[in-house]
Amino acid sequence: MRLVQVMVPTGKEVVVAETLDERGVDYVMTEEVSSRDYSAVVTFPLPTNAVESVLADLREAGIDEETYTVVIEAQTVISRQFGELKEEYKQQEESETKIAREELQSNAHNLVSGPETYLLMTVLSSIVATAGLLLGSAATVVGSMVIAPLIGPAMAASVGTVVDDHELFRRGVRLQISGVLVAVASAAAFAAALRFANLVPPGLEPLMIGEVRERLAPNVLVLAVALGSGVAGVVSLMTGVSVSLVGVMIAVALIPPAATMGIGIAYGIPSLAFGSGVFVLVNVLSINVAALVVLWYAGYRPEAWFRVSNVRSAVAKRIAVLVVFIVLLSLFLGAVTFDTYTASTEEAAIETAVEDVLAEPRYDEMEAAEITVTRTDPLVFSEVDHVTVRMAVPESQPLPPAAEPIQTAIERQLGYEVRVELRYVRIETATAAEATS
Repeated sequence: MRLVQVMVPTGKEVVVAETLDERGVDYVMTEEVSSRDYSAVVTFPLPTNAVESVLADLREAGIDEETYTVVIEAQTVISRQFGELKEEYKQQEESETKIAREELQSNAHNLVSGPETYLLMTVLSSIVATAGLLLGSAATVVGSMVIAPLIGPAMAASVGTVVDDHELFRRGVRLQISGVLVAVASAAAFAAALRFANLVPPGLEPLMIGEVRERLAPNVLVLAVALGSGVAGVVSLMTGVSVSLVGVMIAVALIPPAATMGIGIAYGIPSLAFGSGVFVLVNVLSINVAALVVLWYAGYRPEAWFRVSNVRSAVAKRIAVLVVFIVLLSLFLGAVTFDTYTASTEEAAIETAVEDVLAEPRYDEMEAAEITVTRTDPLVFSEVDHVTVRMAVPESQPLPPAAEPIQTAIERQLGYEVRVELRYVRIETATAAEATS
């Protein structure tokens, strides 16, 4: 529910009253003496989804768009006609919680904080995420998302597009670009400082850390996360629901991969920087296109009817450009997805080949304790380069030659040459009698 206050220009009292009466709206009109241009203030409650329609009627009645208007949330309304009005708009509108265009625009402006605060919070979020990634701490990475202010610019750019607010659109785009750049730069600077000041273990390999490695080669599933984040963000915005939790979801899609990209730069790992960079770009573009589509589908349009055609064209062009870039980047994601599937299949084939060899009678006492596979390229289109097999062997058991048979079996499975290394671990077991003697 909303409570609306509108200043009534001198001479418009009767037509405003008639308009509200026709709508079945209960109102209170009081005399206004603070200005010669306005003679009264009208106050009335409305269902949330009726605000835009009633304000549009008042515009037609002579209430200018720049006229002093306040729309606030109302907790309780006791009114003779409010229940009937609410039921009427419930039948007319698809959503009872859809807010007015003016309120949507105001909310988007409010989400975009000052540049100093926005950039400071982005830097802090990126630094915390970098620390969490290098520590391999999922909890710390999640904590970094809570303080990330990234939802505002994404929503501002989309809202600015559909309501023809050029300043809001430009501000949203500028802050998105600067936010990502600052996040990557601060992560790179922080990771480099940790590395060269010896504040992390010497020889730390970021690619060996699970939290980092999972953002090295994103697959097509990241599109679902980004698109879902964009839809959730704009739905929360246009229904007047708190966007705090949704903001965390958008930060999930942006802050950890941006921090990972910074780590890749600091440690001089091009594949890590490139893979996570694609991750960031796909997520940014997907969030924006999802928000644009949902806002336009929800029916938000500019105030001036003659601008609708131009805005429709602008929305279509921006969606088309975003989709083209997403498709191009998705080719990389598709390659990564295929490579991940191929790698899993090959590793399963290697395990099968080792098991088949060790199933021979001469290897009865031998067991493959661990199989490690090293690939030629950690990003895409990689091949198995080196297979290390740790063999558990009883102490008294002789070591029959197994490297060549295992290598032959693996190469037969894969169809190309690989290096195979066997490492033997002797097993000594003490009997009960020996232990008590």
